[in-house]
Amino acid sequence: MQPDGFGRDATSLRSVSAAAKAFLLNKRRLRLDPDKKLVFEYEPGKQVSSAVKIKNVSRSNVAFKFQTTAPKSCFMRPPNGIIKPNETIYATGMKFVRFFPERPQQKRAKEKFKIVSLKVKDGVEYTPELFEEQRELVTVERILQVVFVDPQHTSPAELERLRKRLAEAEAAQEARKKPCEEKNPKGAVVEGLVIDEWKERREKYLARQQVEGADSY
Repeated sequence: MQPDGFGRDATSLRSVSAAAKAFLLNKRRLRLDPDKKLVFEYEPGKQVSSAVKIKNVSRSNVAFKFQTTAPKSCFMRPPNGIIKPNETIYATGMKFVRFFPERPQQKRAKEKFKIVSLKVKDGVEYTPELFEEQRELVTVERILQVVFVDPQHTSPAELERLRKRLAEAEAAQEARKKPCEEKNPKGAVVEGLVIDEWKERREKYLARQQVEGADSY
């Protein structure tokens, strides 16, 4: 006969093992800066941008993709991709800004960006099917709240941080775009770039909003 408590100990070990497995599956693979909100300068009637730095802090290649609650007025560049271990990339969020009845010093908008990730093997290329095929292994990394700040009522130090990060993102985008231009013929669509069709669709969307008037979020 087994000593009393053996069965309880085994059950406890299985519970700890299950909890550890769940922790590993849900452990964040990416480190974002900023990690809670994406701040845009309030420029009504214009397309504004804000950048986020993303680092793969895991030991494996990680596929990622962004989702947004407002695909007609928000866009992330690149919208998806694969990041190698310890690699850092920048993503740039773009937003068409509607007019507010009153110019806000700081305002939380309805829109949000969500980034999800998935561990992938070396040599695997990004495809939209990746996240569908391994849905149970997908981790929600962060949800970024869209926030507007008025440049006229924001500290110079905060504006400098926002603009510096955006300049770094634009420089990284240009560096990544050059080898793509060499590999792709002129006029080809390169993944992650804003294409004319998207820009035209959002320009029409902005025009409609201006006609409707200054509605608040």
